[in-house]
Amino acid sequence: MRLICWNVQWGRDASGDVDLPRTLAEAKRIADFDVLCLQEITRGFGALPGRPSGDQFAELEGALPGFTVLDAIGVDLPPLEANAPRRQFGNAIVTRLPVEQVFRHTLPWPADPDAPSMQRVALEAVLRAPGGSVRVVTTHLEFYSLKQRLAQVDELRRLHLEAAAHAARPAPAENAAGPFAATARPVSAIVCGDFNSAFESEAYQRFVAPLTENPHDAPAFIDAWTTLHPGKTPPMTAGVYDTVQWSSGPMACDFVFVTEDLRPRLKRCEIDSATRASDHQPVLLELD
Repeated sequence: MRLICWNVQWGRDASGDVDLPRTLAEAKRIADFDVLCLQEITRGFGALPGRPSGDQFAELEGALPGFTVLDAIGVDLPPLEANAPRRQFGNAIVTRLPVEQVFRHTLPWPADPDAPSMQRVALEAVLRAPGGSVRVVTTHLEFYSLKQRLAQVDELRRLHLEAAAHAARPAPAENAAGPFAATARPVSAIVCGDFNSAFESEAYQRFVAPLTENPHDAPAFIDAWTTLHPGKTPPMTAGVYDTVQWSSGPMACDFVFVTEDLRPRLKRCEIDSATRASDHQPVLLELD
């Protein structure tokens, strides 16, 4: 199973040009992916720099036949012009694996008057992967507000504890056709995205801290890259080539975390430092 996680900034490259098909071509160059987790996908936000298309989720569907495109909208605002679509901004999971369940989690947004901010979400899909079903979660945490970022990390940890409880104590479906489906979910999970948190920062350390006294109840998260590259510091993942938006310098803030039980299946995790197709660098995960 190959997964690529990437903040693609609506297909805007390091020089400011928007071309989502080019971004997808770069992802295909990196790997023949089974799962593509994307942040900063838009619908109705044509006024953004580079003028993205009217519906990038539909653009993904058209460009990747045979894949399922899932969306989670964080920001949902009225149009700027009459009869225009609503302006929506969020995350996507694109996969050719069978999708068993989908959850869209609105993340906390505590008031912080000193910082610009937006509503953030986490998109979760239970995928039938080789080796067993796994929960894949992609997210994009707040940039300006540490208060909000930490609250969002805490919520991601709480959601994992909730999923682990469903895995241990599932409820049966009410019937075969209704919405009260079986609640069983796999405890194994991949959580990836743009955490807007530097490597080993407070938010990073909080996310990978143990969740319970008994790790068998809910396995903690480990950083896939550092696990496979022990003793090394991950390469920068944001602001490597776009030095205008990242005038204070690059940082490592895009991560792929996996639950401890997936450690034996980790085969490869690499950060592609060559592409200039976004202000962020993509992260590739491969599970055996």
